[in-house]
Amino acid sequence: MAESYPTLTQCALVAAAFKVLLFPAYKSTDFEVHRNWLAITNSLPLSQWYYENTSEWTLDYPPFFAYFEWLLAHLARLVDPAMVRIINLNYDSWETVYFQRFSVIITEVLLVYALQMFIDSSSLPTRRAAQAAALSVILSPGLLIIDHIHFQYNGAMYGLLVASLVLARCKSTLLQSGLLFGALLCFKHIYSYLGPAYFVFLLRTYCLSSRSIFRIKFLNCVKLGLGLGGIFAGAFGPFALMGQIPQVLSRLFPFSRGLCHAYWAPNVWALYSLADRVLIYLVAPKLGLPINAEALNSVTRGLVGDTAFAVLPEISPRTCLVLTLLSQALPLIKLFRRPTWENFIGAVTLCGYSSFLFSWHVHEKAILLVIIPFSLIALTDRRHLSAFRPLIVAGHVSLFPLLFTPAEFPIKTIYTVFWLVLFLIAFDRLAPASNKPRVFLLDRFSTIYIAISIPLIAYTSLFHQIIFGKQLEFLPLMFTSSYAAIGVVGSWVGYMVVYYTS
Repeated sequence: MAESYPTLTQCALVAAAFKVLLFPAYKSTDFEVHRNWLAITNSLPLSQWYYENTSEWTLDYPPFFAYFEWLLAHLARLVDPAMVRIINLNYDSWETVYFQRFSVIITEVLLVYALQMFIDSSSLPTRRAAQAAALSVILSPGLLIIDHIHFQYNGAMYGLLVASLVLARCKSTLLQSGLLFGALLCFKHIYSYLGPAYFVFLLRTYCLSSRSIFRIKFLNCVKLGLGLGGIFAGAFGPFALMGQIPQVLSRLFPFSRGLCHAYWAPNVWALYSLADRVLIYLVAPKLGLPINAEALNSVTRGLVGDTAFAVLPEISPRTCLVLTLLSQALPLIKLFRRPTWENFIGAVTLCGYSSFLFSWHVHEKAILLVIIPFSLIALTDRRHLSAFRPLIVAGHVSLFPLLFTPAEFPIKTIYTVFWLVLFLIAFDRLAPASNKPRVFLLDRFSTIYIAISIPLIAYTSLFHQIIFGKQLEFLPLMFTSSYAAIGVVGSWVGYMVVYYTS
């Protein structure tokens, strides 16, 4: 079969050139976060990494990522020694900007390699669809906004995830898939949200016999256990020897933060917050419901860690955990009974949905945990695509508030709209018809939902300021969050139906 054009490599090179042009663009506090981590790992001994607090942006990623920053710091100090000094808070010389921006582009090669693995491992009849899905990921406006403007290293991390998912396609590489995912957890612990799907899949396909779940493959269990043990020992072992595991864990899991992250993440708790607002102004006065006066402004200020509810009951971390685990259990039951690769990717996607929708202090950027694995199976048939459409619209629109400066407005809107039009049309042509009946309401929901996004973007980004000026500043954020939350919840419900009826 002749290779389709443009190739993944060609698109990656063009995308990289475009990203270089964005070097002077807005950069968030995450830019300073990672610069500070370069300074911490370069200037201090290992024993002080997770105690250093000169900056408010303390090291709160697992050790493998800290080691990654340590390696980058060796190069960074050759570019600009002032970049890796702890006392240089908010340091952003041009050398620093160019170095950090280039490091994101270069490490994104991991994602390009993993996506090429995905294309090459696909069967010939599905190769074009696989390439379209891969191109949509490497050109993703989500990665562009989060990594190359706002600033993070998600491209490299998702490269490890996609490679792990692709390795799970073959029985001969199941062990490598599990070990690579274990290493990923030691880079960024947010991927633990997907861990239950990996646990069930590897248990059924690698540790238990395919003939009977009561026959255990002891040698495979030993290899997987020793491999994962070695990886976690390499990451956390030095800190365990110094008795610092409690300190490391306190940095990785700061439960003192609030339920909602700046009221942006489009999940169930955003809708819960919206319901609380409605009750305050429309229902509580008529019914005489008690109102918590101290909580009246908490969900409109956009501050981290201060969300409280005026009418509805407060939500605890334990409640979030229970809801997350219960919603994850549903797809895991099917995965345990039928551990195919397609069901595995579906379960990973649904675990991502559950954690995003119900977990404590979810970042809006975590929507990529759902979008990227779902992209690998979105073109399975048109039913999958119907559930995927509102997700990508909602997920990318929800990222717009991350870039609030005027200069970035045309970049985020034009690029995202162009990407959506291009890939929605391409996906619509490539997705085959399903042998199962399609859900009429889901199709209509997708169409109406996408149509609403245009006036919403216009109002929140332009017309609100013209009409209200600096008054009611919380409204655009609330509308964006609520609109996106409806799309993500609707997509989740739709895909649950597709997953269980496929």
